Amino acid sequence: MKRTAKGAVHIGISGWRYAPWRGKFYPPGLAQRHELAYASRRVSTIELNGSFYSLQRPESYEAWHEQTPDDFVFAVKGPRYITHMLRLKEVRVPLANFFASGLLALRAKLGPILWQFPPQLAYDPERFEAFLALLPADAQAALALAREHDDKVEGRTWLKAPATQRMRHAVEIRHPSFVAPGFIDLLRRHKVALVVADTAGRWPLIEDLSADFVYLRLHGDKELYASGYGDAALDRWARRIEAWREGREAGDAKKASPKAAPRRAKRDVYCYFDNDIKVHAPYDAARLAVRLGLAEAPEATPRESRTAFASRSGSRSPSAPGDP
Repeated sequence: MKRTAKGAVHIGISGWRYAPWRGKFYPPGLAQRHELAYASRRVSTIELNGSFYSLQRPESYEAWHEQTPDDFVFAVKGPRYITHMLRLKEVRVPLANFFASGLLALRAKLGPILWQFPPQLAYDPERFEAFLALLPADAQAALALAREHDDKVEGRTWLKAPATQRMRHAVEIRHPSFVAPGFIDLLRRHKVALVVADTAGRWPLIEDLSADFVYLRLHGDKELYASGYGDAALDRWARRIEAWREGREAGDAKKASPKAAPRRAKRDVYCYFDNDIKVHAPYDAARLAVRLGLAEAPEATPRESRTAFASRSGSRSPSAPGDP
């Protein structure tokens, strides 16, 4: 991460446990328990995906905190139980269980929380208003909500939080009904970011800015989860990130609302590559970081040397952490 008068930029990957990466991005013979330590010295942020599928445990979050550099940031994916199964209905206690499950143990390394909605879930203004109103704006509010947990997480909770720490939330939509000015107005009222999601044209890509940060997910521009990003595509995203971190919208932004974004001097940007199937994600993240002046690593792709991948600026040598 490079701190300037502009917004901070974090470029990383979605998850890190992928079998095809072993012996390619990860050096041959690297123990699986060391993979997070290795990856976190080569990108500045990672999305935690396991929390989407099931509630994780406090000891896992503590281990992830200890295995990563001091300036590292995790995004945490909200549970699909809330977004896909309950579809945002009667979710106060499930939200309490999620916030009690340990993510506050990440402390200063806790970045945005990602709420991804299924393609079948259409925009319902009342339902989304109620959901967004429940999302805690800071760690103390998250702790207060966590204390409402039920016995599903009894005996495996983390009920401590910093006195002052913001909570950031981002939503990723996949139904065309969300391409509506009213939805953008709702996000702006609650200061929740709309995820800019590049999904090879499968789901809507809209770039309305609704918070003091931008959350970008790059799933592949030609083949979902599989295709890598060429030079022209990375140059285009680099230009957009530079505009966002200066508080501006991209001049050719695809928008759902005719209203301009609220003026800001700067915005932080979190960018995650999710094109992991063919091992493009970590290399594309490195190449984008170079374009933004965040790293001095030589460019590398899955077809080139697997080891010619320099650490990000200011990173540390991998340690030998315990199991995550």
